[in-house]
Amino acid sequence: MSTTKAADYSAIALPQAWGDERNFYALLDGMRRDDPVVWLEPEGFRPFWAVTRHADIMEIERQNEKFHNWPRPVLQSIAQEEAVRAFTGGSEVLLRTLIHMDNPDHRVFRAISQDWFQPRNLNKLQEGIADLAKRTVDRMAEKQDCDFVSEVALPYPLHVILMILGAPESDGPMMMKLTQELFAPADPDAEQQDKALTDMSTIEQAFAYFTQMTEDRRATPRDDMASVIANARIGGEYMNHLEVMSYYMIIVTAGHDTTSSSTSGGLLAMIRHPDQFERLKADPSLLNAAVDEMIRWSTPVKHFMRTAAEDYTLRGKTIRKGDTVMLLYHAANRDEDAFADPLAFRIDRAPNRHLAFGYGPHLCLGQYLAKMEMRALFAELLPRLEHVELAGDPALVQSSFVSGLKRLPIRYRIR
Repeated sequence: MSTTKAADYSAIALPQAWGDERNFYALLDGMRRDDPVVWLEPEGFRPFWAVTRHADIMEIERQNEKFHNWPRPVLQSIAQEEAVRAFTGGSEVLLRTLIHMDNPDHRVFRAISQDWFQPRNLNKLQEGIADLAKRTVDRMAEKQDCDFVSEVALPYPLHVILMILGAPESDGPMMMKLTQELFAPADPDAEQQDKALTDMSTIEQAFAYFTQMTEDRRATPRDDMASVIANARIGGEYMNHLEVMSYYMIIVTAGHDTTSSSTSGGLLAMIRHPDQFERLKADPSLLNAAVDEMIRWSTPVKHFMRTAAEDYTLRGKTIRKGDTVMLLYHAANRDEDAFADPLAFRIDRAPNRHLAFGYGPHLCLGQYLAKMEMRALFAELLPRLEHVELAGDPALVQSSFVSGLKRLPIRYRIR
């Protein structure tokens, strides 16, 4: 592969590349086709390997003893890394969540909430989520147009998160701000662009909020996720303060923005593929498969990073011990070796072994909840939605980590 192409592919590290749909598809398709395991040295970033093939990502993900999450679980610029070290007094990371952990810690900390996120426990939320979905669609029905992202796709899963934490809906704006500033600080439409490089006041506010929540749930436990986190014990002791704060943060941020992106991305896909929209309206039994296809199509988590614990050969390339690897899930979910006709949006796709939730030991804990939320919303929306069309140009968030639509203006008729 030429140096010129490698330099071009390095643009995948830049948040703005992900705000241009044609650009990032061209980058990912080119990498997957021409050099699926490629060494990149983007300006302003520490270098890394980029991996784009479905089978290769699965190979790495299943071997968590050879590829570690710590100390570089996500791609950050050198400037962002330095800002975090300055704020934390030398630590490479701001938080210590499940995505930062390797075994044995990962196994122990994951077990704290794993049972709670299983379908048998989540079933108790179905009635509340269905009610929230109905109220959401009822509000849509009061109008004939809206920005589906800001008025539906963002607040709906956020209110589910508030529900499972046992927090009031009035706390939504603070949670929304936290998610957007952590996942997309470089987007030009962010309320405070590049906030992560200037100060950490949002993190401090969140820590104060969750500290108060922890004190309340330890004094008076409830049947909610906040009580599970606050009262979890490891080796007979409560988790330390950073671990407790980090657990809340991963539940709020990962459980909100990802579902929002899949929901809005799914609706846009159906608008662009009206035959699939009409087919789903005519046959609601396809909803489960359609939700999985919406998630594959959107793939909100664009990447995670892994660090090689030993030398490893992948497609003839030697990944040296200490090298970091960027797993590009969006590219893998368009891999023609893994999916029949991967560039087609098909609501009946089966099998659909997408990697939007990851793979292996770090498979997303919240996958069942995310699908439950999306099924509830579309089960309420589709029978009532007589017509929908774009009312302007959609726009994507500029973020290389978790991203999706930031605007989806639509006109519609809902009965």
